[in-house]
Order: sequence, then C-alpha cells, then structure tokens
Amino acid sequence: MSFKTTLLAATLLTAFSAPVFAENVNIGVPSWTGAQAVANVLGAIVETRMGGTVDYIPGNNATIFQAMDQGKGDIDVHPDVWLPNQQSFTQKYVDEAKTVTLSSNPYEGNQGFCVSKDFGQANNITDIADLGRPDVAALMDSDGNGKGEMWIGAPGWASANVNEVKTRDYGLLDFIEPIRAEESVKTARIKDSIAKGEGYAFYCYKPHAVWFMFDVEMLSEPTFDEAKYKMIQPSDDADWYEKSSVATKDALKNVQIAWSNSLVDRSPAIAEFFTNFALTADDVSGLAFEISANGRDPADVAKEWVEANSDRVDAMLGL
Repeated sequence: MSFKTTLLAATLLTAFSAPVFAENVNIGVPSWTGAQAVANVLGAIVETRMGGTVDYIPGNNATIFQAMDQGKGDIDVHPDVWLPNQQSFTQKYVDEAKTVTLSSNPYEGNQGFCVSKDFGQANNITDIADLGRPDVAALMDSDGNGKGEMWIGAPGWASANVNEVKTRDYGLLDFIEPIRAEESVKTARIKDSIAKGEGYAFYCYKPHAVWFMFDVEMLSEPTFDEAKYKMIQPSDDADWYEKSSVATKDALKNVQIAWSNSLVDRSPAIAEFFTNFALTADDVSGLAFEISANGRDPADVAKEWVEANSDRVDAMLGL
C-alpha cells in the first residue's frame, strides 16, 4: 500500500469516526435556580474544556431519574440531587435497579422556612410555631381568605411534599395555607412583600440566591429527630400524605449529581469527569445569585466560573 493510500485511509477513518466517538451529554435541568447553575457549569466544562456537545433538557425529578434509568441518552445526568429528599428515587434507581450512579462529592444543604428580617423582628417571629399565631397569620393573608399564605415549594419537588406534611403536623393548617408555585413566583412575592411591608413566609434553603437578594432569616424548628420524621413520597404510595408524619426540622442534606450508568459506554470521558466533579455550597449560592438577582444567562455565568476556577476544573479533569 502506498504512502498516499495509507494517508487517505487514515483521513477517511478520522473523518467518519469522529462523530461516532464524540463525547456528548444531555443534562437534565430541574426548575430551581441552584440546579440550573450546576447544570450549566457541567455543560460549560464539557463544551469548553472537553470539546464535547451538550443539550439541556428541562424536567422534574421523576422525569430525569426515569430517563437516566432507561439509559437511552434522553437525559444523562441530574445536576442537583438532594438527599434524603429524593431518596425514593436514589433507592429505586441507584440502590435497587443499579442503573444510576450517585456522586460521592456532595455539598451541604440546609432547609427550613424563612421570613423577611423586618417582618420577623417587628412581630417577634423566630420559630415556625409563631406562624400559627392568629395575629401573624392575619398579617400574611393577602387574599382575604382568613389564612396566611406560605410558599412550600414548586410542583414536583419532593421537599414541597415534606413541607405540606410539616404544615399539617406543626398544627398550622388552621392559620396557614400552603402554596405550591414556581420559584419565580415566590421570589417576586418576597420582593413585593418587603416593598409593601407585608407579611410572608416561604420555604428556604441554603445554598440559594435568596440570601444575597433579600434580608431574610430562617425560623427555628424542633431539632431533627429521626423518630418524628416519617416521610413517604407519592412515588412510593398513593396515600403518602395520610401515612407520613413529620414534626421536626430536616437533617442537613447532601447534595450531589447523579448520572446514567449507560453514559460510561456512550461518553466515557464525561462519565469519568462526573466522578470527580465537586462544588461547594458557596459556589452554588454565588452562581444562583448572578442568575436570579442579576438576571444573567446561566450559560454566561457558568462559563465565567469555569474560566475563573481553571485550577479546580483541571483537578476535576485529572489534569
């Protein structure tokens, strides 16, 4: 075989092989800002540092985990798995089906209920039980139905289910109406309530942009007690609400990414990168603040973070 023939064969092999072996990933994007931030950091590293391709697929927890379980590449990774909130999914797909891998590099999350600092101080609101005072509930009643509104999370959030049970078991249902809505609705309501000097309470968690956006404080709750924390998610039992009982603060959370085991065969370099990926709670809060408070494109914020943290990214990539 001549040199020209050999060179032509090599060129054709490269040309036709590149698309087949290109690294690509479909990243699930839940609705909360922290998840959007992490998803875009993952994508920015894949695109700018690995030369891969990325598609972002909106979805709730159930949809993303089911797609990862199927392993067809429709959705390859969940960027922000909160445990034990989403334990029903990790138990089903990570522990039992063994179709999904959970990262071993979590950051710490803390969940609770918040009010604006001014509202809390003006009305001596420091504990979750204070929301059950008739005078406080009246100040939080913006629609005149006799109950104060409290945002408990977005539709599809496991934490919203927990908070709905808590509202009942903390004895607040006679005074408080638990509201489910997209997070953008909650953010707008916080801003409006502070501007108008009105009362408002809402589910809050760290990390989150809200700590940079507004002067808020987390209310105290009974110290976490495993014996008083029996939560059954709707995915496990249709009678989850009646069978659950939660009258204690959530334990501190571990938050990490999870990915489909099928990714190891389809895009092995990306799967290897995922095993090393790690962010801190401060990283996520800062990213979420830029997206939520400053209204910036998550992709732009993520690319800036990757450029500013090249040494850390190098370590994640094993360089």
